[in-house]
Amino acid sequence: MLLFRDQDIDAKGQIAFSRLFGTLERHPLEVTISHEHPELFTLENGGDRDPFNTAYYHGQPTVGRLDWHMDLHYTARPNHGAVLRAVTIADEDGETGFGDLARAYEGLDADQKSIVGKIEVAYRFNMQRLDMRFVDLEGYEPGPQSPKKPSDIGFPDFADAVYPAAVMHPVTGMRVLEIVEQFLDRVIDPERAGLSEAQADDLLRDLVDHIRKPEFHYFHTWQSGDVVLWDNWRFMHCTTGTRPGVKRLINRTTIGAGDVALGRVLKG
Repeated sequence: MLLFRDQDIDAKGQIAFSRLFGTLERHPLEVTISHEHPELFTLENGGDRDPFNTAYYHGQPTVGRLDWHMDLHYTARPNHGAVLRAVTIADEDGETGFGDLARAYEGLDADQKSIVGKIEVAYRFNMQRLDMRFVDLEGYEPGPQSPKKPSDIGFPDFADAVYPAAVMHPVTGMRVLEIVEQFLDRVIDPERAGLSEAQADDLLRDLVDHIRKPEFHYFHTWQSGDVVLWDNWRFMHCTTGTRPGVKRLINRTTIGAGDVALGRVLKG
């Protein structure tokens, strides 16, 4: 992950810079794409979509909060990288967190690495956070207009995506723990690793607790002119959200995966 401060670039400059690192992909969630620059995926708070993106955490309304995730993880072909550019900075909150899943893998003990090397995990695309099995639901309540299904906000649906729980990075060869809390659903055929379904769920809870450890994290407070580039095959990220009415706009480009598929789509 790299942070560039005080960058005086516009949308065309961001797109040109991003292309230095690979072919850009159009994001599959079409309703969030810039009409003027389809290479850009817009992350906006304080706009028309706020009612759909508002939920309550310990009684406080929050817009645009997202759990730890990897971009396009639900497709089985996550993009290699991405570039975020600060356009409008929130006057408070609105941080982006990054977590190093290669370091998280290194932080496992020998027994954990052994069992992680034997299992595959499935991710299920879901609009209802209450149905996500491994996110922290303490103090959470959906907003009155929180979507119940992808089509409620113009999103397509996706079949379940399956990954080895530890993936070898296609470029560096490092082992990366392929565990993030958003959309994580289950271990595939846990009995092949000598686990019952209950034991498999307990293992996933332990692994999610592990990736939440602060020693793997960096939380970025945005400043005007900030540009962030990161390796999506290694880093997870999250957002803290903002209060309703707070203006925040971040533009993102998606650096494609090429012919690399880290996972597979579960058929049937």
